Amino acid sequence: MNLQTQLIVPADKGWRIWWQLTRPHTLTAAFVPVLLGTVIAGKYTSIHWLLFLAMLIASLLIQTATNMFNEYFDYARGLDNENSVGIGGAIVRNGVKAQTVLRLGFALFGISMLLGLYISVTTSWWIAVVGVICMAMGYFYTGGPKPIAYTPFGELTSGFLMGVVIIQITFFIQTGYISKESILVSIPISLLIAALMLSNNIRDLDGDKINGRKTLAILLGKTRAIQLLAGHFILSYFWVVLLILTIDASPWLLITFVSIPKAWTAVKGFVGKTEPLEMMPAMKATGQTNTIYGLLLSVGLLISYIL
Repeated sequence: MNLQTQLIVPADKGWRIWWQLTRPHTLTAAFVPVLLGTVIAGKYTSIHWLLFLAMLIASLLIQTATNMFNEYFDYARGLDNENSVGIGGAIVRNGVKAQTVLRLGFALFGISMLLGLYISVTTSWWIAVVGVICMAMGYFYTGGPKPIAYTPFGELTSGFLMGVVIIQITFFIQTGYISKESILVSIPISLLIAALMLSNNIRDLDGDKINGRKTLAILLGKTRAIQLLAGHFILSYFWVVLLILTIDASPWLLITFVSIPKAWTAVKGFVGKTEPLEMMPAMKATGQTNTIYGLLLSVGLLISYIL
């Protein structure tokens, strides 16, 4: 009997059921881009704080809804059970009706649309178009006949939409335009969000293969997938150096290097591990790297603008 089948996962109670359903370790992928885009915009204009809050809440709700759709569709396809690692577990462990989870996901999308309406009225209706596309991709990430998450394009899709696109939207609603700086600074965040998705697929590689998925981790194999994860981290830090050398960015951005030990922990945590439960600390470290790196990048930019 392996470690995963020995695991007895206690049912959550009360508010913890719903908190776990949000998959809080993934919410950094929604928070960091909005913060960073706003900080960059602060260099050029005064921040409209209501727009910032609306964008932040909408992004968090869309990410949470996407996680709920993931929970629902994986359950509906028979991929999750009470011993599954890395899921919210509301349906299979806590007795929440599957339709309740699905409806809650759509309700969060509805609230996001109202916030998007406010942002669009205040700025540009193009924001509504882009926002609808982002929500559609969130739904089809695990929903629909051919979910994006089951293909080799999950990392690329999530990294681009939640990194590049969200940062540009956040920057645009404050300034009214897109800049070269906002695009270039978004690249390492996109890489780290893609790394978070890749770490999830490395953890789930064996189970995904059995269930017929064709994720990038499966196509590469575990060893090369871990090497690719390391490559994402390396390029993210190297990109900071490129920014300093090419667009005269402040050396204060090197503060992001403080997060390197956490990235090292993430990569090392996957090496030699075979069970999903054993790899959970590595996946957690990947999410923490994204959070710490993003916060430090924002702090570095903020200091450079002030000085």
